[in-house]
Amino acid sequence: MTTTGEERATAPGGPWWWDRWRSAALDVGLAVVSALECGAEGIRFAEDAGIPVAAGIVFGVLAGSVLVVRRKWPIAVVLVSIAITPAQMGYLMGIVGLYTLAASELPRRIIGSLAGMSLVGMLIVMFVRVRQDMARGELDLGDWFVPFAAITTAVGMTAPPLLLGLYVGARRRLMESLRERADSLERELMLLAERAEERAEWARNEERTRIAREMHDVVAHRVSLMVVHAAALQAVARKDPEKAVKNAALVGDMGRQALTELREMLGVLRSGDGRERRERSAVPLAAVGVAAAAAASASRVADEAEGPSLSDMDELIGQSAAAGMVVDLSVDGDARSYAAEIEQTAYRVVQEALTNVHKHAAGAKTYVRLAHRVSEIAMQVENEPPPEASSASSARLPSGGNGLLGMKERVVALGGVFVSGPTDAGGFRVSAVIPAS
Repeated sequence: MTTTGEERATAPGGPWWWDRWRSAALDVGLAVVSALECGAEGIRFAEDAGIPVAAGIVFGVLAGSVLVVRRKWPIAVVLVSIAITPAQMGYLMGIVGLYTLAASELPRRIIGSLAGMSLVGMLIVMFVRVRQDMARGELDLGDWFVPFAAITTAVGMTAPPLLLGLYVGARRRLMESLRERADSLERELMLLAERAEERAEWARNEERTRIAREMHDVVAHRVSLMVVHAAALQAVARKDPEKAVKNAALVGDMGRQALTELREMLGVLRSGDGRERRERSAVPLAAVGVAAAAAASASRVADEAEGPSLSDMDELIGQSAAAGMVVDLSVDGDARSYAAEIEQTAYRVVQEALTNVHKHAAGAKTYVRLAHRVSEIAMQVENEPPPEASSASSARLPSGGNGLLGMKERVVALGGVFVSGPTDAGGFRVSAVIPAS
């Protein structure tokens, strides 16, 4: 893990303009050494200039101490070193100043200009000094030695610190760029992980909603019919034993069918749960969302393949008719096959609408209409007002309030339109239109 910019910003720093105490100690140490050097060289400068030795020493110490601000003002340090070059002092300050200048973030034209000024100044001073030494007889060499010594000394005092500073500055900028890139990558990975968790949570919520809707569709209709038949059985048990036996058989068939469908659904959930655990231990966090979505999609496809279709509509109507409901089914247009998800949704809408009639309008005549159109399929379930008294009215079927919401979610998910509400005659109407593709 890398240190992010925020963490570096809050890290403790050094005094004044230094980032660290170690940097401050290094600069102070260099300034002390430079002050001592310039102070010692100030003695000779005072003798040559004809000024008091103390003044030369003080001047050298003050000039050499400027090196302490090399990180804050590298241009000032280089200018001071160039200014005192004729006094033949400040060699350490010139070398360190050029290195600091080249390693800084200043524009290349400024670095090149100051480096050229330092080179020319050193070249002139060394040329004059070597020529004076030869004139005094301290050096007994040919005239070629003067420019050679001047050029060699000037280049040797200027080029190495300049090149080293350029290299260190480039390397420092490269490391900073890599650090920022690593921080950015870390933030992106954290963001991707958060988004993956959000997608996984969204997929889990969608799957829970779908499972709850399927459970409601499977259980509510058959259990509602079972309760209606049980109420009718209780009413006719003594008056018409033969009809009571028939109703009891219907209740048993309904219960077995409900148990079969629940067992199939629970089997899918168990197999899906095991697969989810295996995938969770095998895939990284970034793939959680994709795995969850894939699992949900696979489970949905499996359910759709085994779910009801429009061909089961007659059986559905027959079950409601057997429970005592008068159902009128009408089909417009030529019947044809649709996608499994469309047929299952259409079946569930009619099923849930009939279940609501059993719950809230027992004994009411109901009209079921299917319309096969060119690019869509439409369905409508409408019931008349319930009679004042009904043998099934004592069933007292509870309502969870999720039937209409589940129907609307199914239809809207396929790009269709769902409308429900009471009629002017006192009944209730459920209408839905689903695109055929």
